[in-house]
Amino acid sequence: MRKLVLLLVLLVAFRDGLAAEPAAVRPFESPPGAVQATRLDAIVAAAQRKKGVEPANPCSDEVFVRRVHLDVIGTLPEPAAVSRFLSDTRKDKRAALVESLFARPEFADYWSQKWCDVLRVKSEFPINLWPNAVQAYHRWVRDAVRENRPFDKVARDLLTSSGSNFRVPPVNFYRAVQGREPQAIAAAVALTFLGERTESWTPRRRDQMAVFFSKVAFKPTNEWKEEIVLLDPAPKEPIDAVLPDGTLVRVGEDDDPRVAFADWLLDPKNPRFARSVVNRVWAWLLGRGIVHEPDDIRPDNPPAIPELLAHLEKEFAGARFDMRQLFRLILNSRTYQQSPIPRGPLEAAEPMFACYPVRRLDAEVLIDALDWIGGTGESYSSVVPEPYTFVPEDHRTIGLADGSITSPFLEMFGRPARDTGLASERGTEVTGTQRRYLLNSTDVQRRIERSPRIRAVLEASAGSDVEAIRGTYLTLLSRAPLPPEEDAAERYFRAGGRPHREAVFDLAWALVNSAEFLFRH
Repeated sequence: MRKLVLLLVLLVAFRDGLAAEPAAVRPFESPPGAVQATRLDAIVAAAQRKKGVEPANPCSDEVFVRRVHLDVIGTLPEPAAVSRFLSDTRKDKRAALVESLFARPEFADYWSQKWCDVLRVKSEFPINLWPNAVQAYHRWVRDAVRENRPFDKVARDLLTSSGSNFRVPPVNFYRAVQGREPQAIAAAVALTFLGERTESWTPRRRDQMAVFFSKVAFKPTNEWKEEIVLLDPAPKEPIDAVLPDGTLVRVGEDDDPRVAFADWLLDPKNPRFARSVVNRVWAWLLGRGIVHEPDDIRPDNPPAIPELLAHLEKEFAGARFDMRQLFRLILNSRTYQQSPIPRGPLEAAEPMFACYPVRRLDAEVLIDALDWIGGTGESYSSVVPEPYTFVPEDHRTIGLADGSITSPFLEMFGRPARDTGLASERGTEVTGTQRRYLLNSTDVQRRIERSPRIRAVLEASAGSDVEAIRGTYLTLLSRAPLPPEEDAAERYFRAGGRPHREAVFDLAWALVNSAEFLFRH
């Protein structure tokens, strides 16, 4: 009960700390001119002025260092790294931090996880890739992210490869479609590469799209669960096909119609591929797509800022589909680096990207954060289907290859099932079950009490309440406490005669249960 009282006291102290400084400049915001505007920002600002929406102030360094770690590598920053960043006086330190995160192995883990959600990388029902293919496919996706392979090359390999699903990993794109008829494959292609749902298309358009995948065939082998993806060798006449933009194309009888589709899709002059990719990435980094939902691009669902979408399309194609360059454009923009505190009604600010959207951590990121605190790992395994799959405890959850390997925690916090590839499969809402778990779980309490990071705070504080409070805030929230928060925590430490160590554990528990810990901001 006393821990719950502490949580309520800290919430009041946090509110009072903001009220004492109406502009909330510190520690959450920087002065208006602290971040240099880019061409992207000029486009956004012009659209906001037309709508009468005022953008938020830039975020502070404390907010940025935590935000960019969570958004780029799905991982909390180390306290020492936070301190180094905050003491760095270079003007380009934010851009330098972004570059350093690209080199971290967690970058490849986290972004391959996101693309594997879209690509439905899952061994069991209803996808049924099976473990050997999942491991090969995930490794291929992760390597593509790690090597920064041009994304048009990645898409071409996924669309046009043939061969064994164990030895030619991208052919698993076709095996991960629930139906094997051309219409089902065409729907998966449209969703993945065009960001469009064929349910909104006319039957004629769906049939025309399906023609490009009418030769895809599947052949089993004698090896367990291996399958060959190939072109149907049966003789066929030349095909007169219609591309999604209405262009007629003739495919020779010996030609692969998938190649004709890929040539059209990946032509730098065709904006549709670039549009779908930049819209997804923007949604992943800023909470919602320029076209919202990010996989529902259609004429009657226009972009919030058409000029912004066109700018990013052009830049992405002009950079030869370099994903990291796309990240740089967004992450180094003032729009991304805004405060989460809107300067007007939230319902007007968020659709126009006039503040950074506050949203709950992904399930995988949150359990990894709890493991990071506790110095432990999760135990994941899958006994069905054969062969038995075991994941070492030091393996990060963001690096899990198989969408079928799950846990009650991941399911409770909305990890996607990877059945459809739709963005809406991921749950981000906060539920009563989640709150009850975090408030009452002995597992969370045990992680805190055994935490090597909290132990380091205790050792460094040498019995000082103030130093322990500041160290706990830095470790868990990447910032110093506000004066009212520090005063409230000190009063709690002095009250009741509880041991210093126990008071530190209670403070850590309260911060872990705070919205500031559980949400991106």
